[in-house]
Amino acid sequence: MRVAGMICEYNPLHLGHTYLMEQTRGRLEADTALVCCMSGNFVQRGDFAVMNKHARAEVALRCGADLVLELPLLWATASAETFARGGVQLLCDTGVVTHLAFGSECGNIERLSRVRDTLLAPDFQNLLQEKLSEGVSYPVARKRAAEQKMGPAAALLDEPNNILGIEYLKALRVENSTIVPLTVSRYGTGHDAPEASVTASSSYLREMLRRGTVDGSFMPQAAREILRREIQAGRAPVFSLNCQRAILARLRTMSEEDFASFDTGGEGLYHRFYQMSRRAVSLEALLAEIKTKRYPYAALRRMLLRIYLQADGQEIPSRPPYLRLLGANARGRELLREMKEKAKRPLLTKPTDVRQLNDEARRIFDCEARATDLYTLAYPDLRQSAGGSEWTTNPMIIEE
Repeated sequence: MRVAGMICEYNPLHLGHTYLMEQTRGRLEADTALVCCMSGNFVQRGDFAVMNKHARAEVALRCGADLVLELPLLWATASAETFARGGVQLLCDTGVVTHLAFGSECGNIERLSRVRDTLLAPDFQNLLQEKLSEGVSYPVARKRAAEQKMGPAAALLDEPNNILGIEYLKALRVENSTIVPLTVSRYGTGHDAPEASVTASSSYLREMLRRGTVDGSFMPQAAREILRREIQAGRAPVFSLNCQRAILARLRTMSEEDFASFDTGGEGLYHRFYQMSRRAVSLEALLAEIKTKRYPYAALRRMLLRIYLQADGQEIPSRPPYLRLLGANARGRELLREMKEKAKRPLLTKPTDVRQLNDEARRIFDCEARATDLYTLAYPDLRQSAGGSEWTTNPMIIEE
C-alpha cells in the first residue's frame, strides 16, 4: 500500500487542502493512505492555532486523512527550514511513508529540485554569508545568493509554498530518504491572500474569524461543523490577542539576560525586545518598534512566542524524539500496527506512553504540556481552560 505523508497546519483546513488530498490519491492510487504531520497548538508563523490540535486532527480525519501525528512545538514554531526538516524527519521515522505530497505555486518537482541543489551546493553558504553582510534579511540574502548562481530560476524563492517545498526536498536529500516527493500546483487564492476567489486561504478565513464571521463556503462540511462546535463550546477561535496582557506581563518580568537565550540569531536582537517590552502597550506596537529590515515579522513573532512559552529555540534537538498520535481512522489504525514494528522512534498512542521516553524526549514533551496549558488560557470561555489536558486527552479515533 502506498502511504503519502503531508506536513500541514490546517489552520483552518479549507478546500485547497482537500484538493491536495484528492490530487495526491489521483496521482498515486485511490486507496493511498494519507499520514498528516500536523503542527500542534502553535503554528509556524509564530501564532496560536485558531482551534486546538485535537479538534484540527478530527477535521483532518473527517476530510480525508487516515492518520495524524503531531509535529512537536519546537519544530512547529521554528523557521521554514527547521519546520520542514522536522516534518520530513518525523515522516521518515514512521517507517511506512512512501511519498511526500505538498502544494506549491510552481507545481514542478524538477524545477524545485534545481533550486534545492543550488542551496545545498558546497559554496552556497559562503555566498549567503556575503549577502547577509549587506544587512538584509535571511530570505532576501538567500534569494540574492541563489540568483547569482542560477539567475531567474531563483524566482521560485519568492513564493511561500515553493520555499517550503524546496526545504522538504533539501531535508529528503540530507536524510538520504527513499520517500518520493510529489507536488501539486496550488489553485485559486494564494497563501496569504486577503480575499477569496475560487478558494480561500487560511489567512483569509482567520481574518473572517477575527471579525466574528464564520465563512464556511470555502471549507468542507465536516470542517465547518467542527469549527462551529468549537466556537459554541467556547474553545475557538483562539488568537494571541486573547492573551495579550499575559504575554506583555511575561516580558515585563524578564531581565535583559533572560531574553538573551531566545535570540537564536546572536545579533543582539534581545536588547531591542527587552527595551521595547518596557514601553509597548500592545503586541502590535511591540513588534512594530522591534521590526528592522533584517528581521521579517514572522521571525519576530516566533521569537516572541518562544519567549512567552519559555521554549528556548537554541535547544532544538537534531530531530523529533518521538511520534505522537493525534488521531486515526480504521485505515490509520492498520498503519499504527505496522508502525509499531517499523518506527524508528517511540510511538505515543496514549498519554501514559510518555513514561517510556528518555530524559531528552521527556523534556520536549514537558515543554509541549506547559505550552498547551498556556494555549487553553486563550480560549474565549475560560471555563474551558483547565490545565493538564496533555495528560488527560486521548487521540481521536474514528471507527468508521
